[in-house]
Amino acid sequence: MHIFSTITDLRNYLNSQNNSRKSIGFVPTMGALHEGHLMLVSESMNENELTIVSIFVNPTQFNNPDDLNKYPRTLEKDISLLKKIGCTALFCPSNDEIYPKNYSPLHIDLSPLDEVMEGKHRPGHFNGVVNVVNRLFEIVRPTRAYFGKKDFQQVAVIKAMKEALNLSVEVVAIDTLRESNGLAMSSRNLRLSESEKEKSTIIYKSLVKAKKLATEKSPREVEKTLTQLIEEGGLNVEYVTIVHPVSLMPIEKWEKGATACVVAYCGDVRLLDNMEVYN
Repeated sequence: MHIFSTITDLRNYLNSQNNSRKSIGFVPTMGALHEGHLMLVSESMNENELTIVSIFVNPTQFNNPDDLNKYPRTLEKDISLLKKIGCTALFCPSNDEIYPKNYSPLHIDLSPLDEVMEGKHRPGHFNGVVNVVNRLFEIVRPTRAYFGKKDFQQVAVIKAMKEALNLSVEVVAIDTLRESNGLAMSSRNLRLSESEKEKSTIIYKSLVKAKKLATEKSPREVEKTLTQLIEEGGLNVEYVTIVHPVSLMPIEKWEKGATACVVAYCGDVRLLDNMEVYN
């Protein structure tokens, strides 16, 4: 597997491989890879002639320095996992490579997508996301880029960024991959003990219950029940909201594709999940 740390080396590689305008698939990650990431990479490898994976823990999307410091970094393991599935190119840039001294931050009006849920609870988060993703798109110039639906709001923001900047890249969203007990796969799960992982399955179990309740209760009532179930399971809820699948605005009556979005803490580990509860 080719591993690049500089933009120059990566672009030289892409130029040498891309004489016939091959399709390029791109999977941007922050490392601490799990089966969900590997599924994105495999999908890209199936659909494109070249696939590039990036590992970069982006400091600009962390509004909490402690969260940034605790974010798991497992590069050697990540490289081993990527090699096992046949990935041939990995980009691991430094902060200075992504954000050089002459870097001019991107500013896009994402309203109202960045004003709810994660945008409300993590000020500046999506500004960091669009800057790093656009920067990586500029570097890699992918045909398709792959993201997991676990980060439901992030996918919506990246699609909005694509439209605002008139980018040609196709944004591909892949269904959330879960552990056998239902827990959504996440790099942050590495910070959970086995007992905490089991405890955290209350999020998935509660979302499944919410989907059943959607046939008989209003969105607000389902939100209240969902919150109660998760808290009774021993987690601390940061927010529970049921939103429109495109606008991400909270809904008062059921609409097709309505999605329940949850953030809850197990100890000091912040867990995010979602599920379409009305179709």
